[in-house]
Amino acid sequence: MSRILIIEDEVAIADLEKDYLELSGFDVEIENAGDLGLKRALKESFDLVVLDLMLPGIDGFEVCRRIREEKNVPILMVSAKKDDIDKIRGLGLGADDYMTKPFSPSELVARVKAHMARYERLTSTHHKANDIIEIRGLKIDKTARRVWIDGTEKAFTTKEFDLLTFLAENPNHVFTKEELFREIWDMESIGDIATVTVHIKKIREKIETDTANPQYIETIWGVGYRFKI
Repeated sequence: MSRILIIEDEVAIADLEKDYLELSGFDVEIENAGDLGLKRALKESFDLVVLDLMLPGIDGFEVCRRIREEKNVPILMVSAKKDDIDKIRGLGLGADDYMTKPFSPSELVARVKAHMARYERLTSTHHKANDIIEIRGLKIDKTARRVWIDGTEKAFTTKEFDLLTFLAENPNHVFTKEELFREIWDMESIGDIATVTVHIKKIREKIETDTANPQYIETIWGVGYRFKI
């Protein structure tokens, strides 16, 4: 049974999320403080973390950053904050998704299932050995899920790696942000395509010599993105 950790200081909300997730077959644990949630997330084995932004002790941003330093477990950040800057910051720290309160429990369950299903597929052992993409100094090892640029390895989050690999496997094809969101996050964008923009920015910072004049991922203004070869 898949294990989920909910780090949420509002007890009623945490209990509601737990009830719906358990009805969907998940084993759910709750922590109501940032420091305690972080300790469990790092010490124990969870398949996904539902992380509130405003927490006592350590806030969700710091919890997310420290989890991502050590683990690739999917992180679903939730918050009552609606400002794009908070969403961009959370995604930039390595969160895989960001939901704004209030949201329906059924939407939470749907997103959790989508993230976990994709993560399980990507971490399975069905890939062939030495499944590598090499393009002009960029090397992507799909089997080991590692990336090098001009011989220097770069650290990628799960979604950053997925997005880069998908674009590299479909060169010269222009994808809209909505198409990329559906492909990488396995769900409709629901108007929330800032996630794609943030991840493209983080990828460029790692693989491009000059992010203002990218040689790999090109912006097609008014349309989306294209991987150039």
